[in-house]
Amino acid sequence: MTDRRSALALLIGGAALAAARRVSAPADATLLFAYFSGVRGDPAGLRLARSTDGLRFDPVLGGRVLLSPTVGESRLLRDPFLTPGPRSGDPWHLLWTTGWTGVTLGHATSHDLIHWSPQRAIPVMATIPGTRNVWAPEMIWDARAGHFMLFWSSTVTGRFPETAGTSEDAYNHRLWYATTRDFVTISPPELLWDPGFSVIDATFTTDRAGGLHLIVKDETLTPERKHLRIARAASPTGPFGALSPAFTPAWVEGPTAIRTGGWTYVYYDRYRDGGWGAARSRDLVTWQDVSDRIVMPRSARHGTVVHAPAGALADLR
Repeated sequence: MTDRRSALALLIGGAALAAARRVSAPADATLLFAYFSGVRGDPAGLRLARSTDGLRFDPVLGGRVLLSPTVGESRLLRDPFLTPGPRSGDPWHLLWTTGWTGVTLGHATSHDLIHWSPQRAIPVMATIPGTRNVWAPEMIWDARAGHFMLFWSSTVTGRFPETAGTSEDAYNHRLWYATTRDFVTISPPELLWDPGFSVIDATFTTDRAGGLHLIVKDETLTPERKHLRIARAASPTGPFGALSPAFTPAWVEGPTAIRTGGWTYVYYDRYRDGGWGAARSRDLVTWQDVSDRIVMPRSARHGTVVHAPAGALADLR
């Protein structure tokens, strides 16, 4: 496994080792799905499900909440992003959306996915006047630079007037990022990508050669899109190549990707119709709809599918 990770790091310039680790898994690996419940009245917080085939995910510990939110503008926990640290012995990291409006994202760590560090609301957009929100944060370890890159979607009032009015409620999102080594000192936020439309729910994946790709949701309502597209990335901060045509139906969100059994699976939340969909590809160009083959917990909303290292689930029985 060490040689495999090293080879992947070299192939992609060392920048996306954590992304490769998160989305690559042998066919018989245990996969974890981190999610939140969309059922009204359910307690807020992190829940987990597990799978051995990438198709059926069963709730862990009966679907109980493993981390209840205590920080942020609204003390919500939505869109959880879960990833192991880049080095042996590192804890898991969890990021999440803390509110519909505000300038913070949530962060906590754990070595066993049951006991968690104190939660922190990190004010990543506090220095950008007019920021309305920080949605669906994720992160990637940049091995070359030796830091984590945090990224998310934000609407900043008055920015990008050319696409004003194309999304609901005057939202007009673009992708932003900041870097950190310790989650205490955070760099000033910078624009990560303006693809020319309102964009949310970005996530990275890798191809078979280790090349980095970015999946995004086109959030445009007028004309109606609301679908997922993918672009090659030269590094976590770009430049980004041409976007593919849509590879999902409209009205989906929250993509999360893994590689297993020779396929890349992209799972997505069919939030308007309910339930989950999935597409798979061997080359990230030609896609098959496999939505009718996947089973997710009944309450699951936007989350992360991740390969669980050996022994990581010892306490989740």
